[in-house]
This record gives sequence, structure tokens and C-alpha cells, in this order.
Amino acid sequence: MGRRGDAHRGRLDARPEDPDGTSETTNDLERAQELRSAVLCAAALLAFLLLLDWGSGLITPWRAVLWCALAGLLYAVLYPQRVSAGNHWLTTRGLVRRHRVRTDLLVSVRCLDGVSQRLLLRDRLGNRAEIDPEVLVRHPHLWFCLERGARKAAADGLLLCGAALRRLSERVDRETARAVFRISGLE
Repeated sequence: MGRRGDAHRGRLDARPEDPDGTSETTNDLERAQELRSAVLCAAALLAFLLLLDWGSGLITPWRAVLWCALAGLLYAVLYPQRVSAGNHWLTTRGLVRRHRVRTDLLVSVRCLDGVSQRLLLRDRLGNRAEIDPEVLVRHPHLWFCLERGARKAAADGLLLCGAALRRLSERVDRETARAVFRISGLE
């Protein structure tokens, strides 16, 4: 969160809630930038490998196909997830699959550590979705939709494993306060 314009990024794509609470919020603006970066990285790798082969005189159709497949694999790895949320639901869409959970029916929220941290959401209906916690930190309205549903699930006695949500809530509050101070010039 280094630049001044970063504080506004999360609110640009948030839509005001309809009176009936059915509005949808997404991370589309940020996702478009990440998608462009994924395409550029894959294209740069492909161009570099093809130019290297061409310059050394080793280029063959099979090697060109191999380099295209490698660039396609890089694109698939870098493809950004689209996250959308609304009244008691959260959906993640990747390159191939779509996952939707009912946030008011959550039974567990776990933090998966590894190369990149992921939040695993499971609902009572057996659905599950994985989301990068950074998406929720950068998009407070997505966080608000998830938290509202999780509070209802906890009040109904469904959410028994939600310590990761408490830690994430503290982090979102901390980052939101920093953004407010930065915008107001008090930092």
C-alpha cells in the first residue's frame, strides 16, 4: 500500500447496495490489471524463447509448440481469480472452475498456508471456495459481504471454526484505518 491512489482502489468497483440487499461487488478493476499482466508475462516469455531459438538456429516446429505450451502454462498459473459477493453468498471464478458458498451457512473458515496464503470457506451444503485474503483486505466491500454472512452463521451456531476470520477482521480494520489516515493526510 505504497501509493496514495492505492487506498481508493477497493472502493472503485464497489457498487452501492440496493434496498433489498441484492447488490453484487467484485474485484473486476484490479483483476483486469492482473489479467493484462498475466498476458504480458506469458507473451514476453514466448517471445524470448522463440527469439532465443531463432537466434541460435535451433528453432523447429516442435520446439515452437513446446514454447507455446510453456507460455500457456505460465498464463494459466498467473490467471487471476474473479471474486464476487452479495447478500449471503461469495463466488470465485478461475480459469476453469467456479465455486460459490453461502456465507450465512458457513461451517468453517480455515487459513491454508503454503506458497501463497489461502482462505478456505466451507458451507453447510458441502460447497467450498478458496480465496486469497489479500483480495478481501484490498476490497472492503467484499469483506463486508463475507463478514455479514459469517456473523449470521455464527449467531445460528453453524460456524464453529472461524479463528481465521477474526485475524483477518483485525487486519482489514488495521488497513482501513491506515487508508483513512493516509487520505486525510494524518499519516
